[in-house]
Amino acid sequence: MLKRCVSVVFMVFFSFTVTGCNWWQFTNSNSNSAKIRPIKIGLSMATLQEERWRRDRDYFAERVKQLGGDVVIQNANNNSQEQNQQVEYLISQKIDVLVIVPHDLNQAAIAAQMAKKSGIKVISYDRLIRNADLDLYVSFDNIKVGEYMAEYLINKVSSGNYVIINGAPNDNNCYMFNQGYKNILKSYINEGKIKIIFESWAEDWRPELAYQYIQTLLSKGKKFDAVIAANDSLASAVIEALSEWRLAGKILVVGHDADLSGCQRIVEGTQLMTVYKPIQKLAYRAADLAITLGANKEIKTNHGTIFNGKHFIPSEIINPIPIDKDNIEIIIKDGYHTKEEIYLNIPKQTWFK
Repeated sequence: MLKRCVSVVFMVFFSFTVTGCNWWQFTNSNSNSAKIRPIKIGLSMATLQEERWRRDRDYFAERVKQLGGDVVIQNANNNSQEQNQQVEYLISQKIDVLVIVPHDLNQAAIAAQMAKKSGIKVISYDRLIRNADLDLYVSFDNIKVGEYMAEYLINKVSSGNYVIINGAPNDNNCYMFNQGYKNILKSYINEGKIKIIFESWAEDWRPELAYQYIQTLLSKGKKFDAVIAANDSLASAVIEALSEWRLAGKILVVGHDADLSGCQRIVEGTQLMTVYKPIQKLAYRAADLAITLGANKEIKTNHGTIFNGKHFIPSEIINPIPIDKDNIEIIIKDGYHTKEEIYLNIPKQTWFK
């Protein structure tokens, strides 16, 4: 009888001990899994139409994964309402940080506000969101982009008639580019050396509008010496229109983004210059900072703050690089485009050595 009692007590104790161990392992396992849950980043793209934005997306996702995070990507196709709806979806996916390339500098504030109300950190990527509470703004020195473009033209055409085709009026960068143009051109305009005979905007960065503007000017017999196109896509449309009047290469055109077609036009002689933005550097840095924010750690930026109309936003600013035919090897050394791609339409014996 005594032996039976001892056996029963031992079995009960053993069962409790095993059950207790299993319970401890379960709760400890759950605790660990909560601690190691990957930081989830939502990336809301305004568009993937231009070559550069596809690079931003790919580099950003690559870096987030290298850092052990997860990324969910949405593309609004240049539609503000669609972008706000997609941000709602990203919030429902329990993201820790929202990185948004705003289609509209004002409408995107709604998306930022939704995210902040859900306790999600918000980064305005490349384009500044106006009048919104943001945790960070990451971009290039966009005023310097405009200054480089105007400087190159002034060095070639210090007097004459200029045309300016700005980008989308709902993109804050376009106002910064424009400020850069005017910083350089102002004194020449005041002295009567430069006259801006036409200036307009290309809604949603539509190249066909740039084409129409140039065609209309030429059909009216307007004479001009230089065109500032806000990016290489618009510059392409400008040069297409000029070529139909046999003026490509005769009227100087500048753009920016260092698109492959823009770099090809530079070595072919129909586009004077472009401005290269090291996209990988921007996207990687944005990913690094997003992961840091997602981990609730303090971030350090290199540029103080920028005022977005309502708040002073910590900013990380990367310098752009002006590119012409004499230094286009920078693009190649960076692996942005290959020499074979850039010089596709040029006889090989004329390539730079």
